[in-house]
Amino acid sequence: MVRERDAVLVSAFRHSTPYVNHHRGSTFVIMIGGEAIADENFNSIVTDIALLQSLGIRLVLVFGARPQIDNQLAQAGIRSRFHKRIRITDSDSFRIIKQVCGGLQLEIMSRLSMGLVNTPMAGARVNVVSGNFVTAQPLGVDDGIDYCHSGRVRRIDTQGIEGQLNNNAVVLISPIGFSVTGESFSVNAEDLAAQVAIHLKADKLIAFCSNQGVVGHTGQVVSELFPEQAEECLAQLEAQGEDSSGTARYMRAAIKSCRAGVPRSHLVSYREDGSLLQELFTRDGIGTQIVRQSAEQARRATIDDIGGILDLIRPMEEEGILVRRSREQLEMEIDLFQIIERDGMVIGCAALYPFPEEGMGEMACVAIHPDYRNSNRGDRLVAKVEEQARLQRLQKLFVLTTRSIHWFRERGFEPVEVADLPVAKQKLYNYQRRSKILMKSL
Repeated sequence: MVRERDAVLVSAFRHSTPYVNHHRGSTFVIMIGGEAIADENFNSIVTDIALLQSLGIRLVLVFGARPQIDNQLAQAGIRSRFHKRIRITDSDSFRIIKQVCGGLQLEIMSRLSMGLVNTPMAGARVNVVSGNFVTAQPLGVDDGIDYCHSGRVRRIDTQGIEGQLNNNAVVLISPIGFSVTGESFSVNAEDLAAQVAIHLKADKLIAFCSNQGVVGHTGQVVSELFPEQAEECLAQLEAQGEDSSGTARYMRAAIKSCRAGVPRSHLVSYREDGSLLQELFTRDGIGTQIVRQSAEQARRATIDDIGGILDLIRPMEEEGILVRRSREQLEMEIDLFQIIERDGMVIGCAALYPFPEEGMGEMACVAIHPDYRNSNRGDRLVAKVEEQARLQRLQKLFVLTTRSIHWFRERGFEPVEVADLPVAKQKLYNYQRRSKILMKSL
């Protein structure tokens, strides 16, 4: 029997490698809400968490228990009361809350410690550690309402957590904090996760919600938001009466952590199998990330970008779309290039070769990765090159192309003759290649 090569698997594995290398040694705080724990997909989430740990990622898990607590309180005949979205935790409620949180803590530890038989992580050894890493204080009285045993985070034992992470352990944190007076308090799990991420200076805060991130007006998932944009989305959720939804709660935590220095916060669905891995190990992800700085940047190229540019343009050179350039040539001309970088990968490039005596410039080596051509990235590169040309006081910009004639014409370039080129370029024109010449006034 001849086995067929799985091209999709090979391609996916190769494309994930840069992210494996990038994430190794990073610290991720993962918020797992009670809804995720109760979902039938939770076993798969546990498997994926174990996989992350095996790849050298330092993990802190913060879990919540809202639906489980609501259910147990209802069964005990205790009405859940809230003030400003915060649970009022009297003594009877707190007794049940501690039981629920203790039970979930043991359940999560057992799931991560069972050897993961009959899973992709069979035989893995995951060391899970819990402890009194969270110091809490009471919320007190607000508007005449006594929150009783509801508290807020006062301090995070970062040294203790770091020590366990350095020992290759997964740290599991319960939404119960302990005070210096020996009391304990129920704390908001989302806020706790944000505080842990902030104090640890984590690389990522990851949360699970029912939707695959933030869904926009068109019904599509919004892949990236800045904190200001996330606040607008949050305001819309609150206006729709969804201020206590999982998405809203996690967005508040993500916005808070992002503003306090956590580079990226991710929202993914706990319902869809593999969402966590697809979000972390693919260029476009699957959920929503809230970022301080966009994952995609248009900038001037540096010597460190040569390898990425070569990977991008080589297939087009082999097809005859672009003129072949050697690494040595690129090293000498790298200052002429503009690139678009996404998560450390060069997905677009273009160069400006100036002919200042005649007030002209050539835009050359224009390339966009095949996965990103159905977007405005080509326009961004043209705009960057035109900007550089104007800074150099050039009046005209020209291109030589064999395949993209209409694309450039749609952007204001008009056909011209060889005689219209700068004299130095006329001498280099390849009549066998017969490239079309298009020019644009700036």
